[in-house]
Amino acid sequence: MKSPEFYIDDFSDYLKNEKHVSSNTLVSYIRDVNQFSAWVFENGISEVSGIDRETVENYIRHLKGYGKSSATLSRCAASLKCFFDYLLRKHIVNANPAVKLSLDKHARRLPQILSNREVETFLEQPDLNDAKGIRDKAMLELLYATGIRVTELISLNYSDVNLAAGIIDCKNGDKERTIPMYSVAVKSLKDYLDNVRPMMIAESNETALFVNVNGSRMSRQGFWKIVKSYQKKADIKKDITPHTLRHSFAAHLLENGADIHAIQEMLGHADISSTQIYTKVVRKQLKDVYNKAHPRA
Repeated sequence: MKSPEFYIDDFSDYLKNEKHVSSNTLVSYIRDVNQFSAWVFENGISEVSGIDRETVENYIRHLKGYGKSSATLSRCAASLKCFFDYLLRKHIVNANPAVKLSLDKHARRLPQILSNREVETFLEQPDLNDAKGIRDKAMLELLYATGIRVTELISLNYSDVNLAAGIIDCKNGDKERTIPMYSVAVKSLKDYLDNVRPMMIAESNETALFVNVNGSRMSRQGFWKIVKSYQKKADIKKDITPHTLRHSFAAHLLENGADIHAIQEMLGHADISSTQIYTKVVRKQLKDVYNKAHPRA
């Protein structure tokens, strides 16, 4: 029997080729398992057969002792559960020691979402008399219309858009999904493609859908700054990140009766449990409304 480290490369291939996880999830899971492998080795465990539930719980306590956030602990638990699921499937271990970790009930915080009015206010901020404003409007509308990740947004190419059909083709590694857009997003995107992008691109053969002022592909950091500037302009007190619009997209669809499996497909979640967090968000909102509005609450 080998150490956990021995199986990490094959586990990485499994995540990419069978689970089709996003690049960010892949990096996080492999980092978590590498750190766990180093810790168990330092603690005298050299084979995966020597790892039991107590070992994993001790490791989580070790991370907690270093002040790791609840979100980090929750993600690490998910990483280890997935790793040992893989080893179980390969008959390398007989049980998954991470399957029932005793985490704090509040370890996974509910994602923050914007209200419908806050979304409207936020999306109204770009100045449509300015080229950058038209580009920003298209990016923000597209993000809320489709719920894609910021990495997927900036990775979109011109050829990934079908305005006539009102859809985009979103690629994440070997996985691809087609997502519809509402009419305002299509209109905003058409305005940008017809009137702004041709002037902004540095080279005529530029493939990127969204470019910066230098005419090259927009970066994560560049788009992050755009989002924060419009949050400030809109005077919204909630902390808005690109992921906030993704969360809001999912919660608002669920709130209005969309099927959770359809939402899972649009979000590109490999596991339905990642999507089910939004049912808790919607329930909490309903409870808050009830407590505020019911005369006997």
